[in-house]
Amino acid sequence: MTGAPHAADVPARSPADARELPWSWPAAFAVATLLGLLSFSYYWLDDVVRGHPSPPLEPLVEELTGAWGVMLLVPFAVRLARRHPPALRRRGLAHAGGVLAFSAASTTWNWVTRSLLFPLLGLGPYDYGQMPLRYLMELPKGAILYVVIVAFVVLLDRYRAAREREVRVAYLEAGLARAQLQNLSAQLQPHFLFNALNTISSVMYEDVERADRMVAGLSELLRASLRARADQEIALAEELQVLERYLELMRARFGERLRVEVDVDDAVRGARVPALLLQPIVENALRHGAPPPPECAHVVVRARRMGGELVVEVRDNGPGLRGEAPIASGVGLANTADRLRALYGGQQSLEFLDATGGGLIVRMTMPFRESGVPAREEAWSLSAS
Repeated sequence: MTGAPHAADVPARSPADARELPWSWPAAFAVATLLGLLSFSYYWLDDVVRGHPSPPLEPLVEELTGAWGVMLLVPFAVRLARRHPPALRRRGLAHAGGVLAFSAASTTWNWVTRSLLFPLLGLGPYDYGQMPLRYLMELPKGAILYVVIVAFVVLLDRYRAAREREVRVAYLEAGLARAQLQNLSAQLQPHFLFNALNTISSVMYEDVERADRMVAGLSELLRASLRARADQEIALAEELQVLERYLELMRARFGERLRVEVDVDDAVRGARVPALLLQPIVENALRHGAPPPPECAHVVVRARRMGGELVVEVRDNGPGLRGEAPIASGVGLANTADRLRALYGGQQSLEFLDATGGGLIVRMTMPFRESGVPAREEAWSLSAS
């Protein structure tokens, strides 16, 4: 049986992958160009509105080169933010140096590129003013840009870390839910086996031939249940076959006193149901709902579709509820309730109703899904809550 996965088994990206900032130079160039054009339009239209428009090429070159320079420096700021998380106080000096370097590099880039482009474009020599003062003037703007980039990186990393924690928690919860289902399925095996052996023992000395038929029936049933145990869900038609193996065993015990009706439409025989769903319910009906001899034990198994739900009922002709809580009367019923909750969460129900005319109805409701359609992953998360 497979247990719950250890935290170390949860697939996770490497630190380098998890911290990698999505970056494409063509896309970055396109964004920087767009921002440069927007900034150019603002400053140039401002001159137009004031009544002294300047030639548009000069502010266009200035804003585009400024935007492209920031684009080239973004990876530097990102790397510094990752290497020196700003949440740590001792890293403040590193980021102070980062601000100075970022601003100085941006200003130097603007000075060099514009000094080269202006003469080439016929705009004459570029005048960037007194450079020592220019570095000081551009420092606040560079600091703002650097802080914005670092803040974006920090928020992005925290969001990614939170999402990764959610994925890991969901994976672990799903693994725990699967392990719980496997444990519940395993509990059915010894519970049923002990009851079957007790039944065989009760008739062994009275009717050896009947006991021999019951042993053969038990063998067939165990083979069928082991095949069904490989999956948590099987087709209803297969579940009915497993039930028939069990009923063959019970017919050897009850003889003519056992009457079983199966009322299941062909349209729902392909529906997915938990493996070994019916056997413990029918067993409970025969153990607690069978009237004393010579009256017959009458069990009816029904299944039908109601909208998006599959409704499965098992009815006996016993005394009914009698004010008792059936769920606490045996391992089989409690186990079935736990497995339904684990598989379907809030999309299932298990009810016990007094039948009209006497007897008990055990009604199970679950999502209707055709065979071959896997259970939704959300069901595993619900089961862990």
